[in-house]
Amino acid sequence: MTSTPAARFIVLEGIDGSGKSSQIAPLSDALRAAGKRVVTCRDPGATAAGDAIRSILLHRQEITLSATAEMLLYMAARAQLVAEVIVPALNRGDWVISDRFLPANIVYQGYAGGLDPDSIRQVGEVATGGLQPDLVLLLDIDPAAALSRIERPLDKLENRGADHRSRLRDGYRQEAARRPDRWVVIDAAQPLPNVTGQIVHAVAGQFHVSIEAR
Repeated sequence: MTSTPAARFIVLEGIDGSGKSSQIAPLSDALRAAGKRVVTCRDPGATAAGDAIRSILLHRQEITLSATAEMLLYMAARAQLVAEVIVPALNRGDWVISDRFLPANIVYQGYAGGLDPDSIRQVGEVATGGLQPDLVLLLDIDPAAALSRIERPLDKLENRGADHRSRLRDGYRQEAARRPDRWVVIDAAQPLPNVTGQIVHAVAGQFHVSIEAR
């Protein structure tokens, strides 16, 4: 399943501190200035169920989860996000921009967490109803540099150490190499306006639309 012809589904991925969240607003602004209706969301989150699951996954320090339990909770939040937010928006012809989606599970619990990435893909097929992003923008950055950008207490996933962050980056790069038709790798070490410019350029090229960074 993909989006309808008038709609597009874009996902921003990357390790923590790569700048995903900072880039959603300027990309949305550029698309809206070009006359597109845009819906933004985060995964997990953007629904009541997703926000509750997000709290368990990232902030409830007293709750210890196996990699499998962690993966399934992400899938539950994503299933609700797809049903409640993403699919209705795409059916209206809106553009959807999500801060993470299924690739995050494959990388975090798969490449970095020890689960089989292909098994996670199969579970993800069920959770998402087969929905795939039209474009994944990978904000790639050295893990140490990304960590230095985080100006708040680290959450449970961010606290897993340098080796874990290195596996995350490697996993994302492998996923990008699997689907060069749908993934674009962005150098996230650049100043934020330069990153925004590359993102907007990538979206314009992928979908043949005229948009400019604002």
